[in-house]
Amino acid sequence: MSATAVHSLWTTAATAADPISKIDAPKIEYGQLSPTLIILGAALIGVLVEAFVPRKSRYYAQVFVSAVALCAAFAAVVALAADGYGTTKAHIAAMGAIAVDGPSLFLQGVILLSGLVGLFTFAERRLDPEAHGNRVDSFAAQGASVPGSDSEKAAVKAGFTTTEVFPLLLFAVSGMLVFPSANDLLTLFVALEVFSLPLYLLCALARRKRLLSQEAAVKYFLLGAFASAFTLFGIALLYGYAGSMSYGTIAQVVDGSITNVDPALASTMGNDALLLIGGAMIVMGLLFKVGAVPFHMWTPDVYQGAPTPVTGFMAAATKVAAFGALLRLLYVVLPGLRWDWRPVMWAVAIITMLGGAIVAITQTDIKRLLAYSSIAHAGFILAGVIATTRDGVSSVLFYLGAYSFVTIGAFAVVTLVRDAGGEATHLSKWAGLGRRSPLVAAVFAVFLLSFAGIPLTAGFAGKFAVFKAAAAGGAAPLVVVGVLSSAIAAFFYIRVIVLMFFSEPRPDGPTVAVPSPLTMATIGVAVAATLVLGVAPQYFLDLANQAGIFVR
Repeated sequence: MSATAVHSLWTTAATAADPISKIDAPKIEYGQLSPTLIILGAALIGVLVEAFVPRKSRYYAQVFVSAVALCAAFAAVVALAADGYGTTKAHIAAMGAIAVDGPSLFLQGVILLSGLVGLFTFAERRLDPEAHGNRVDSFAAQGASVPGSDSEKAAVKAGFTTTEVFPLLLFAVSGMLVFPSANDLLTLFVALEVFSLPLYLLCALARRKRLLSQEAAVKYFLLGAFASAFTLFGIALLYGYAGSMSYGTIAQVVDGSITNVDPALASTMGNDALLLIGGAMIVMGLLFKVGAVPFHMWTPDVYQGAPTPVTGFMAAATKVAAFGALLRLLYVVLPGLRWDWRPVMWAVAIITMLGGAIVAITQTDIKRLLAYSSIAHAGFILAGVIATTRDGVSSVLFYLGAYSFVTIGAFAVVTLVRDAGGEATHLSKWAGLGRRSPLVAAVFAVFLLSFAGIPLTAGFAGKFAVFKAAAAGGAAPLVVVGVLSSAIAAFFYIRVIVLMFFSEPRPDGPTVAVPSPLTMATIGVAVAATLVLGVAPQYFLDLANQAGIFVR
């Protein structure tokens, strides 16, 4: 057999009509994806800084790169919104993978601002006493060393710091930017993993109480892996149901408006069992990320064990990203299933509001108390999600923006109250703080009043907006439960305020550390946002209302 004959066994000559010659080049709108690309690029630069910059200069280089990237990405979001991509020019970019619309730009702006003020708390180096003549931050001297080992002691003595936390923060932010704007299920899952994995690592890197920190990270990782598996299995079932990963196509199959059915998928398409189970599994994965009952068990342990700057950033930004993704899934992919998912979400919202508020009363650790508070807030935000109206979307967007600043500010204050063992998080140690340090106690009281939803704070404006939207959307009984839960929650917030201002300071009580301008800036921005959004919320409510339309 000749060589030509053998060759022809496994190749054929390409003809002019061969479809191989018609593969279109991918069309990526880099300008519209610029916020995410800037953050990803800066994260990669951060990795190179770790590899090539001398150890003494890394901290300054990393803080500079991270701050510039977050500011530049926020400027890009503002430029896109000003150019009309949140309203008239809203469309699907990156070959159907990313939605550039009002909700995605609004949430990306909130995530980037949360990342920036969170970065300031990551970079704080004046709270802990100097170790061997070196300033130290909240993170382990050497993350890879065993707690208490000789290598850890040597790293502390040498003045090492874990500057890898800055690129990890940027990688987490990049995943969070994609998560609420993902327009197909595969992009959604990739974004979920991109922001979850850095958070698992960051939770394990506390300088003090390292075993508690590592335990928190393992719990978060294991439960997060379960949630990711549920999400992935749900994605597989929805693909089997609709024959597509695209949100728009799945929605068309759900409401029966699609006509060109692939013969290979005709037997499974329209199988309602696949749709209901798949949709439920993806929603479960997202409810885990927002910390809704009964998927909340990781929240108090992780919030308590993680380094406090990480807890503050995670509590704010993860909620924003996850609620954005949940809104898009329910409003864009599954609006045709509204009568199926609304009763379930009613039940989840009710037990989340009541569960978070009631269990918080029993807490004696300030970080665990704020964790259960965040669970209750997830229930309040779900009330806006259930409204299924444009006002529901805009009220959720506003609430997320207000909540993120209050949360980061509250955890920044927690980092200041310290004793010989580091942060004094036990509530008994906060007794009389108002007499020992009136300004810090007053600032923390402002944040607690906002969490409680007291008028003239951001929390009141946010709660009023979501409850009003829920009542208008036919969920009035949910509003009654929400108001009752708020009343229960107000009890434990006011209890902390009473403890700070009306108790005698203990002689062995903690001191309040004097922070650098970085943490002062974080707390200042948070207080300003809390008061401005509470006293004059209308501009921001209008902004959220303009941004409240999803593109499909």
